[in-house]
Amino acid sequence: MSQLQPPFDDTLQLEDMPVDFSDTSPIVKDEEPEEDEGPSGPRVDVQEGTTGDPNISTARGYAIVAILLFINLLNYMDRFTIAGVLKDIQDYYKLASSEDGLIQTVFIISYMIFSPIFGYLGDRFTRKYIMGFGIALWSILTFSGSFVGKDYYGVFILIRALVGIGEASYSTIAPTIIADLFAKEKRTQMLMFFYFAIPVGSGLGFIVGANVAKAFGAWQWALRVTPVLGIVCVVLIFIIVKEPQRGASEGGTHLHNTAYISDLKELLRNKTFILTTFGFTCVAFVTGALALWAPLFMYKCIKALGQDADEGNISFVFGGITVAAGFIGVAIGAETSRRMKSRNPRADPLICAFGLLLCTPFLFFSLVLTEYNIAASWVLIFFGETLLCLNWSIIADILLYIVIPTRRSTAEAVQILVSHALGDAGSPYLIGVISDALAKGYSQSPSSPSVQSATLRNAFYLTPFICVIGGGLFLASALFIEKDRAKAQRQTHALDENGDLNGGIDNPNIDVLANDVTVTVAGPNRSNVM
Repeated sequence: MSQLQPPFDDTLQLEDMPVDFSDTSPIVKDEEPEEDEGPSGPRVDVQEGTTGDPNISTARGYAIVAILLFINLLNYMDRFTIAGVLKDIQDYYKLASSEDGLIQTVFIISYMIFSPIFGYLGDRFTRKYIMGFGIALWSILTFSGSFVGKDYYGVFILIRALVGIGEASYSTIAPTIIADLFAKEKRTQMLMFFYFAIPVGSGLGFIVGANVAKAFGAWQWALRVTPVLGIVCVVLIFIIVKEPQRGASEGGTHLHNTAYISDLKELLRNKTFILTTFGFTCVAFVTGALALWAPLFMYKCIKALGQDADEGNISFVFGGITVAAGFIGVAIGAETSRRMKSRNPRADPLICAFGLLLCTPFLFFSLVLTEYNIAASWVLIFFGETLLCLNWSIIADILLYIVIPTRRSTAEAVQILVSHALGDAGSPYLIGVISDALAKGYSQSPSSPSVQSATLRNAFYLTPFICVIGGGLFLASALFIEKDRAKAQRQTHALDENGDLNGGIDNPNIDVLANDVTVTVAGPNRSNVM
């Protein structure tokens, strides 16, 4: 029996564990795992209630996920309503392309800066209250932004930046609540439903934004829809959402918080976390650029071909494509992951890599065809977005099973910070800057549809290249995911590398009666009750 102590400050104990990070297993492994072992080491069967926390019923658990899904939907609707009325905002404030891109960039910068703060709070304090505060804040700010006059563009930019604070409080915390409610395949399914909200909410943002603005005759009304629903969500959070115990769904109730600097050091040592975070950064770069610029770009391309174009109709088409592609992509990605993981423990990063690499030619040729055939370009955009969306729920699932419960909000926050800082915080602005720079080489007016469509197209050619880089990073993460997942499982269940309880069952630091969780490690003479 190992004399190592349970991982309350697991950074200390891991230094004493002889962990071999070399990995010579094949990337693709078709054999079924041995009976005594799961896909990433000793199988740990947690005897749990209907949810991970016995104090939360199945009905309430599903209701909590439904509320989180609805909030996430509003989150992305709010974020992309701006893109649906971008031309109206451009005309109202008389903006250049680079100034258009700044609207999304300042929001993302604020969002990513405050994410680590809420990640720290989310690992240590009651999460429902933090979420309620954040949602109320972004609802009030979004509503206020709709009243800013045309001579106060700076104030509008400031308000959009502050909206990011509210959204950061939610995005870093919500997935960790789902993780503490459900485990294994049920968690994968719940995350799939939760992340439907990203593409569906984004698409609805384009559709609702453009059409509400058209119906009321002013773009400002587009910013007054989600705030009302946001306040409703705050009420639902305080009435229905119940805080699950951290780690309850996996039997990790013995874990305690470690110092914040220790959390960050452990995340930096986690190769899978680092590689998948940078891979997701590439996804964020591409989706951020497309989300802000695609409707306006397609509008300019149609006008350049001498055809009539309506911004509301284009936003409706692009929004519909985004909703359909996202719904199909997230579902295919999550279901493929669920089916493949039992045979190949590296399935998750491989699916993410497959989606990004296969997305590349669809994205590239959709840009090429905007010069000749808009309908064909729409079709290619649909397939490209579907493949790009394969990874949304998978990325979240990977993070949750390679990081222990008491530092998951911090991990979410770090991933948000990096992916947005290097991804969609800069990509909308960068596309606008490149477009403006290229426009100087034309003799025609920089605001003409032919010039803007050509310069935006050339700027967009950067995105397929980024997809290839992202695919390579996910392939690299497949080399380490088994060991990093097994390491997190051992820490969560207070096991050493042999599958034995660290320090034995009599160790006073283990909360034997916590939640009546039974942990069974498969294999001969390896059953202990916690």
